[in-house]
Amino acid sequence: MLQSYDPRNAEIKVWVGDGLVPRDQAKVSVFDSSVQGGDAVWEGMRVYQEGVFCLDRHLDRLMDSAQAMAFANIPSPAFITEAIKTTLKANGQTHDTHIRLTLTRGEKITSGMDPRLNQKGCTLIVLAEWKPPVYDNAKGVRIVTSAIRRNSPMHVDSKIHHNNLINNILAKIQANHAGVDDALMLDNLGFIAEMNGTNIFMVKDGVLLTPHADACLHGITRALVIELAAELGIRCVERNLSLTELYAADEAFGTGSMGELTPVVDVDGRVIQNRRGSKITQQLTEAFHRLAGRYSSPL
Repeated sequence: MLQSYDPRNAEIKVWVGDGLVPRDQAKVSVFDSSVQGGDAVWEGMRVYQEGVFCLDRHLDRLMDSAQAMAFANIPSPAFITEAIKTTLKANGQTHDTHIRLTLTRGEKITSGMDPRLNQKGCTLIVLAEWKPPVYDNAKGVRIVTSAIRRNSPMHVDSKIHHNNLINNILAKIQANHAGVDDALMLDNLGFIAEMNGTNIFMVKDGVLLTPHADACLHGITRALVIELAAELGIRCVERNLSLTELYAADEAFGTGSMGELTPVVDVDGRVIQNRRGSKITQQLTEAFHRLAGRYSSPL
Protein backbone atom coordinates (compact mmCIF):
# COMPACT_ATOMS: atom_id res chain seq x y z
CA MET A 1 0.00 0.00 0.00
CA LEU A 2 1.58 3.25 -1.16
CA GLN A 3 0.72 6.36 0.83
CA SER A 4 -1.10 9.08 -1.08
CA TYR A 5 0.53 12.49 -1.46
CA ASP A 6 -1.28 15.70 -0.51
CA PRO A 7 -0.18 18.57 -2.81
CA ARG A 8 -0.42 20.99 0.14
CA ASN A 9 2.73 19.35 1.49
CA ALA A 10 4.76 20.97 -1.31
CA GLU A 11 4.46 24.33 0.49
CA ILE A 12 4.93 23.32 4.12
CA LYS A 13 7.45 24.87 6.48
CA VAL A 14 9.68 22.58 8.49
CA TRP A 15 11.42 23.24 11.79
CA VAL A 16 15.14 22.42 11.54
CA GLY A 17 17.46 23.30 14.40
CA ASP A 18 16.27 26.60 15.84
CA GLY A 19 13.59 27.74 13.42
CA LEU A 20 11.32 27.29 10.41
CA VAL A 21 12.47 26.96 6.82
CA PRO A 22 10.57 26.25 3.56
CA ARG A 23 10.38 22.59 2.57
CA ASP A 24 12.98 22.95 -0.19
CA GLN A 25 15.45 24.38 2.33
CA ALA A 26 14.77 21.81 5.05
CA LYS A 27 18.17 20.12 5.20
CA VAL A 28 20.77 18.92 7.67
CA SER A 29 24.54 18.94 7.28
CA VAL A 30 26.36 15.98 5.76
CA PHE A 31 28.16 15.95 9.11
CA ASP A 32 24.91 15.46 11.04
CA SER A 33 24.78 12.23 13.00
CA SER A 34 21.55 11.16 11.30
CA VAL A 35 23.48 11.09 8.01
CA GLN A 36 26.68 9.66 9.46
CA GLY A 37 25.11 6.65 11.17
CA GLY A 38 21.35 6.93 11.66
CA ASP A 39 22.27 8.32 15.08
CA ALA A 40 18.96 9.90 16.00
CA VAL A 41 15.68 9.21 17.79
CA TRP A 42 12.18 10.04 16.67
CA GLU A 43 8.45 10.05 17.35
CA GLY A 44 5.40 9.92 15.10
CA MET A 45 2.41 11.93 16.34
CA ARG A 46 -1.05 12.65 15.00
CA VAL A 47 -2.93 15.94 15.15
CA TYR A 48 -6.70 15.96 15.61
CA GLN A 49 -9.08 18.91 15.93
CA GLU A 50 -8.59 18.63 19.69
CA GLY A 51 -4.81 19.01 19.45
CA VAL A 52 -1.62 16.92 19.34
CA PHE A 53 -2.53 13.41 20.44
CA CYS A 54 -0.61 11.98 23.43
CA LEU A 55 2.04 14.70 23.19
CA ASP A 56 3.32 14.15 26.74
CA ARG A 57 3.68 10.40 26.22
CA HIS A 58 5.58 10.90 23.00
CA LEU A 59 7.92 13.47 24.51
CA ASP A 60 8.57 11.19 27.49
CA ARG A 61 9.54 8.36 25.14
CA LEU A 62 11.71 10.71 23.06
CA MET A 63 13.57 11.84 26.19
CA ASP A 64 13.99 8.24 27.35
CA SER A 65 15.47 7.28 23.98
CA ALA A 66 17.80 10.31 23.94
CA GLN A 67 18.94 9.48 27.49
CA ALA A 68 19.64 5.86 26.54
CA MET A 69 21.68 7.10 23.57
CA ALA A 70 23.62 9.50 25.85
CA PHE A 71 22.74 12.57 23.82
CA ALA A 72 24.14 15.85 25.17
CA ASN A 73 22.47 19.27 25.28
CA ILE A 74 19.01 17.83 24.71
CA PRO A 75 16.37 20.53 24.13
CA SER A 76 13.73 20.74 26.83
CA PRO A 77 10.22 19.34 26.37
CA ALA A 78 8.94 22.93 26.62
CA PHE A 79 11.20 24.01 23.74
CA ILE A 80 10.15 21.04 21.60
CA THR A 81 6.47 21.67 22.37
CA GLU A 82 6.80 25.29 21.30
CA ALA A 83 8.57 24.24 18.10
CA ILE A 84 5.73 21.82 17.32
CA LYS A 85 3.03 24.42 17.91
CA THR A 86 4.92 27.05 15.91
CA THR A 87 5.29 24.65 12.99
CA LEU A 88 1.62 23.66 12.99
CA LYS A 89 0.51 27.30 13.18
CA ALA A 90 2.80 28.32 10.31
CA ASN A 91 1.29 25.57 8.13
CA GLY A 92 -2.30 26.14 9.24
CA GLN A 93 -2.51 22.50 10.33
CA THR A 94 -5.26 21.70 12.84
CA HIS A 95 -6.30 18.18 11.77
CA ASP A 96 -5.44 15.30 9.41
CA THR A 97 -1.79 15.94 10.16
CA HIS A 98 1.07 13.61 11.05
CA ILE A 99 4.22 14.89 12.74
CA ARG A 100 7.59 13.21 12.30
CA LEU A 101 9.58 14.54 15.24
CA THR A 102 13.31 13.80 15.01
CA LEU A 103 16.15 14.55 17.40
CA THR A 104 19.64 13.80 16.09
CA ARG A 105 22.84 13.75 18.11
CA GLY A 106 23.74 16.80 16.06
CA GLU A 107 26.50 17.92 13.75
CA LYS A 108 30.03 16.49 14.04
CA ILE A 109 33.22 18.51 13.76
CA THR A 110 34.59 15.80 11.47
CA SER A 111 33.33 12.52 10.08
CA GLY A 112 33.49 9.65 12.54
CA MET A 113 31.59 7.35 14.88
CA ASP A 114 32.75 8.84 18.20
CA PRO A 115 29.98 10.90 19.92
CA ARG A 116 32.73 13.16 21.31
CA LEU A 117 32.92 14.61 17.79
CA ASN A 118 29.42 16.04 18.36
CA GLN A 119 30.12 19.40 19.94
CA LYS A 120 27.21 21.55 18.74
CA GLY A 121 24.30 19.91 20.55
CA CYS A 122 21.27 18.11 19.15
CA THR A 123 19.45 18.90 15.91
CA LEU A 124 15.66 19.11 16.25
CA ILE A 125 13.43 18.46 13.23
CA VAL A 126 9.65 18.95 13.25
CA LEU A 127 8.16 17.68 9.99
CA ALA A 128 4.38 18.14 9.98
CA GLU A 129 2.56 16.89 6.87
CA TRP A 130 -1.05 16.81 5.80
CA LYS A 131 -1.62 13.09 6.15
CA PRO A 132 -4.79 11.33 7.35
CA PRO A 133 -4.48 7.71 8.56
CA VAL A 134 -2.53 5.89 5.88
CA TYR A 135 -4.43 2.58 5.75
CA ASP A 136 -7.88 1.77 4.42
CA ASN A 137 -9.22 0.57 7.75
CA ALA A 138 -12.51 -0.54 6.19
CA LYS A 139 -10.65 -2.86 3.83
CA GLY A 140 -7.84 -3.93 6.17
CA VAL A 141 -4.33 -5.04 5.24
CA ARG A 142 -2.70 -8.20 3.95
CA ILE A 143 0.65 -9.17 5.43
CA VAL A 144 3.41 -11.69 4.84
CA THR A 145 5.99 -13.05 7.27
CA SER A 146 9.42 -11.58 6.65
CA ALA A 147 12.72 -13.44 6.84
CA ILE A 148 14.15 -10.36 8.60
CA ARG A 149 14.05 -10.68 12.38
CA ARG A 150 13.12 -7.85 14.74
CA ASN A 151 15.97 -6.85 17.04
CA SER A 152 15.95 -8.23 20.56
CA PRO A 153 17.49 -6.53 23.62
CA MET A 154 20.64 -8.61 23.05
CA HIS A 155 21.18 -6.66 19.81
CA VAL A 156 19.56 -3.19 19.75
CA ASP A 157 16.86 -2.69 22.36
CA SER A 158 13.57 -1.84 20.64
CA LYS A 159 12.71 0.42 23.57
CA ILE A 160 15.12 2.92 22.04
CA HIS A 161 13.00 4.53 19.33
CA HIS A 162 15.98 5.11 17.05
CA ASN A 163 16.28 6.10 13.40
CA ASN A 164 18.23 3.06 12.30
CA LEU A 165 15.31 1.29 10.64
CA ILE A 166 17.16 -0.95 8.18
CA ASN A 167 15.56 -4.13 9.58
CA ASN A 168 12.08 -2.69 9.13
CA ILE A 169 12.85 -1.34 5.66
CA LEU A 170 14.21 -4.70 4.49
CA ALA A 171 11.03 -6.35 5.79
CA LYS A 172 8.89 -3.78 3.95
CA ILE A 173 10.82 -4.50 0.74
CA GLN A 174 9.88 -8.16 1.09
CA ALA A 175 6.23 -7.20 1.56
CA ASN A 176 6.37 -5.01 -1.55
CA HIS A 177 7.82 -7.84 -3.63
CA ALA A 178 5.15 -10.19 -2.28
CA GLY A 179 2.43 -7.76 -3.38
CA VAL A 180 0.97 -7.26 0.10
CA ASP A 181 0.60 -4.24 2.36
CA ASP A 182 3.06 -4.90 5.19
CA ALA A 183 5.46 -7.44 6.65
CA LEU A 184 5.17 -9.42 9.87
CA MET A 185 8.45 -9.63 11.78
CA LEU A 186 9.37 -12.42 14.21
CA ASP A 187 11.79 -12.26 17.11
CA ASN A 188 15.03 -14.26 17.35
CA LEU A 189 13.11 -17.25 18.77
CA GLY A 190 10.50 -17.30 16.00
CA PHE A 191 7.67 -15.73 17.97
CA ILE A 192 5.66 -12.83 16.54
CA ALA A 193 7.17 -9.43 17.34
CA GLU A 194 5.32 -6.80 15.28
CA MET A 195 4.74 -5.63 11.75
CA ASN A 196 7.37 -3.53 9.99
CA GLY A 197 5.64 -0.29 11.01
CA THR A 198 3.04 -1.16 13.63
CA ASN A 199 2.41 -3.28 16.71
CA ILE A 200 0.07 -6.25 16.34
CA PHE A 201 -2.85 -7.69 18.31
CA MET A 202 -5.01 -10.75 17.76
CA VAL A 203 -8.28 -12.02 19.22
CA LYS A 204 -9.04 -15.65 20.02
CA ASP A 205 -12.10 -16.92 21.94
CA GLY A 206 -12.88 -13.41 23.16
CA VAL A 207 -9.38 -12.80 24.57
CA LEU A 208 -7.16 -9.99 23.25
CA LEU A 209 -3.56 -11.15 22.76
CA THR A 210 -0.38 -9.24 21.94
CA PRO A 211 3.36 -10.00 22.09
CA HIS A 212 5.46 -8.82 25.01
CA ALA A 213 7.19 -5.49 24.30
CA ASP A 214 10.58 -7.20 24.20
CA ALA A 215 11.41 -7.42 20.50
CA CYS A 216 8.80 -4.84 19.51
CA LEU A 217 8.37 -1.14 20.10
CA HIS A 218 6.44 -0.23 23.23
CA GLY A 219 3.97 1.71 21.10
CA ILE A 220 1.87 4.60 22.40
CA THR A 221 -1.21 3.35 20.54
CA ARG A 222 -0.45 -0.18 21.73
CA ALA A 223 -0.51 1.00 25.35
CA LEU A 224 -3.77 2.87 24.79
CA VAL A 225 -5.43 -0.24 23.35
CA ILE A 226 -4.39 -2.26 26.41
CA GLU A 227 -5.82 0.48 28.67
CA LEU A 228 -9.04 0.61 26.65
CA ALA A 229 -9.44 -3.16 26.85
CA ALA A 230 -9.32 -2.91 30.65
CA GLU A 231 -11.95 -0.15 30.63
CA LEU A 232 -14.21 -2.19 28.35
CA GLY A 233 -13.83 -5.37 30.37
CA ILE A 234 -11.96 -7.17 27.58
CA ARG A 235 -9.34 -9.58 28.87
CA CYS A 236 -5.92 -8.73 27.43
CA VAL A 237 -2.90 -11.03 27.71
CA GLU A 238 0.70 -10.26 26.73
CA ARG A 239 2.60 -13.44 25.86
CA ASN A 240 4.64 -15.21 23.21
CA LEU A 241 2.53 -15.81 20.11
CA SER A 242 3.29 -18.18 17.26
CA LEU A 243 2.42 -17.85 13.60
CA THR A 244 0.07 -20.81 13.89
CA GLU A 245 -1.96 -18.94 16.50
CA LEU A 246 -2.21 -15.88 14.27
CA TYR A 247 -3.32 -17.98 11.29
CA ALA A 248 -6.20 -19.30 13.41
CA ALA A 249 -7.12 -15.98 15.03
CA ASP A 250 -10.70 -14.72 15.07
CA GLU A 251 -9.49 -11.14 14.55
CA ALA A 252 -6.18 -9.35 14.15
CA PHE A 253 -5.19 -5.71 13.85
CA GLY A 254 -2.18 -3.42 13.85
CA THR A 255 -1.76 -0.27 15.93
CA GLY A 256 0.23 2.91 15.37
CA SER A 257 0.02 6.67 15.07
CA MET A 258 0.19 6.55 11.26
CA GLY A 259 -2.81 4.26 10.86
CA GLU A 260 -4.57 4.09 14.25
CA LEU A 261 -6.19 0.60 14.46
CA THR A 262 -6.01 -1.34 11.19
CA PRO A 263 -7.61 -4.78 10.69
CA VAL A 264 -5.34 -7.53 9.39
CA VAL A 265 -7.35 -9.68 7.00
CA ASP A 266 -4.77 -12.05 5.50
CA VAL A 267 -1.51 -13.53 6.85
CA ASP A 268 0.75 -15.53 4.51
CA GLY A 269 -2.26 -16.32 2.32
CA ARG A 270 -4.42 -17.44 5.26
CA VAL A 271 -7.58 -15.37 5.42
CA ILE A 272 -8.46 -14.42 9.00
CA GLN A 273 -11.78 -16.19 9.59
CA ASN A 274 -13.86 -14.80 12.43
CA ARG A 275 -15.65 -18.05 13.18
CA ARG A 276 -16.94 -16.75 16.50
CA GLY A 277 -18.20 -13.46 15.09
CA SER A 278 -16.44 -11.38 17.73
CA LYS A 279 -16.33 -7.58 17.35
CA ILE A 280 -13.48 -6.65 19.65
CA THR A 281 -11.58 -4.75 16.94
CA GLN A 282 -14.68 -2.66 16.26
CA GLN A 283 -15.24 -2.02 19.98
CA LEU A 284 -11.67 -0.90 20.52
CA THR A 285 -11.63 1.25 17.37
CA GLU A 286 -14.78 3.08 18.40
CA ALA A 287 -13.41 3.61 21.90
CA PHE A 288 -10.08 4.81 20.51
CA HIS A 289 -11.79 7.46 18.39
CA ARG A 290 -13.37 8.88 21.53
CA LEU A 291 -9.96 9.45 23.16
CA ALA A 292 -8.93 12.57 21.24
CA GLY A 293 -10.49 14.95 23.74
CA ARG A 294 -8.97 13.16 26.72
CA TYR A 295 -5.38 12.85 25.51
CA SER A 296 -4.80 15.75 23.11
CA SER A 297 -2.73 18.84 23.96
CA PRO A 298 -4.46 21.98 22.57
CA LEU A 299 -2.61 23.87 19.86
